Amino acid sequence: MDYLSVAEARSRPGLRLVLSAGVPGPWGEAAKALLQHKGISFMPVRQEPGGSNEELLDWTGQSSAPVLVPEHGPAVSHWLDLLLVAEQLAPSPALLPQDLELRTQAIGLCTLIAGVDGFGWQRRLQLLAPGMESGNPPETLARLAWKYGWNEQAAHLAQQRLAEICHYLDQCLAAQQASGSDYFVGTTLSAVDIYWANFVGMISPLPAADNPMPEYMRATYSSDAFGLKASITERLLAHRDYMYQQHLELPLVF
Repeated sequence: MDYLSVAEARSRPGLRLVLSAGVPGPWGEAAKALLQHKGISFMPVRQEPGGSNEELLDWTGQSSAPVLVPEHGPAVSHWLDLLLVAEQLAPSPALLPQDLELRTQAIGLCTLIAGVDGFGWQRRLQLLAPGMESGNPPETLARLAWKYGWNEQAAHLAQQRLAEICHYLDQCLAAQQASGSDYFVGTTLSAVDIYWANFVGMISPLPAADNPMPEYMRATYSSDAFGLKASITERLLAHRDYMYQQHLELPLVF
C-alpha cells in the first residue's frame, strides 16, 4: 500500500485513514473494509506500529491507528465513531440497521468484538504476555502494554473471557441460521459481520495467499499456546469465509 507520511497527509484535502503500515491490524483492516464496502475513497497514512508516532499525536491527539480524518471535521479513532462517520459519508449501503432494536444488537455485538475488553482487546492482552513476562520487555512492547492496561491478572483472565465471547457469537450465528439468515443481525450484511471477519484472524488468520502478513505475526496469531483454537467453531470460521466470498476484498493489502 502506498502510504502518505503524516506531514504529507496534513496538507492534503480529502478523506485520510491512518493505518499501521505493513501489518494487518484488525481494527485497521475492519476500518478499510467498512469504507471499501461503501465505495468511499481514502488516502492511507502511515503509522509506525508500536512507535511513538509524535507527528501523528500532534495532528490527531493520539498515536494509535486507525484514525479517520475527514476533510471537514475532527479526526476520529474510536471504532464506533469511525463507523458512524462512515455511515454519514455514505448512508447506503447501510452497515447499521435503522430499526432501533436491530441497531442496538449490532452496536452491542460490534462492541463485544472490537470494544474495550472485547475479543480483540482480550486477545491483544494475551499476545503481549510472553514479552511482558520475560522480565525485560522491549520499549515498544512496554509502551503498548501501558497503553492497553496490560497486567498479569488481566492476561490470565483473557482466556476465559475470549472463550465466553466466542461461545456467545457462535450461538448468535446459530440462532440466525435457524431463522434463515447468514448474518449476525437481521437479513443483510452489517458492521458486525465485517468486524468479525477481520478480528477472527487474531486466532485463525486467512491463508498466506489472501493475507500476506509477516511470518512472525502469523506465527504469533496462529499459536494455540492459550488453548483457543477450540473456541473458534466451524460456524464462526465459515462465516468469515462467506463474508470474503460475498462481500469483502481479497487479498488483503497493507
